[in-house]
Amino acid sequence: MTLLFIGFAAGILSGLMGIGGGLIMVPAMVLFVGLTQHQAQGTALFALLPPVALLSAYTYYKAGHVDLKMGLLLAVGLLVGGLVGAKLAIYLPAHVLKKMFALLLIVAAINMLRK
Repeated sequence: MTLLFIGFAAGILSGLMGIGGGLIMVPAMVLFVGLTQHQAQGTALFALLPPVALLSAYTYYKAGHVDLKMGLLLAVGLLVGGLVGAKLAIYLPAHVLKKMFALLLIVAAINMLRK
């Protein structure tokens, strides 16, 4: 039930605000399910594939809010960047990866609050 709730909350926030579901799922799985940082990140990436790529994006596409050319260019960058990032993350100690993730969240929050 905990994982279903985490996925539900992440899905609502992803669809509502366009944030990555991993922003919600990764910390929640570490805190409430007991996964390691590596396990949480890998599991979140796997879980995001079907619902985000298919349902959420299609809903925005139908409403005319998707630039296909930009989306395809982003997808190519994500494909390569995701592979490189995942290979790097696997070799980082969990405590370093967790601190990097936390720092990213803090920087993003500060930037959003300033604007």
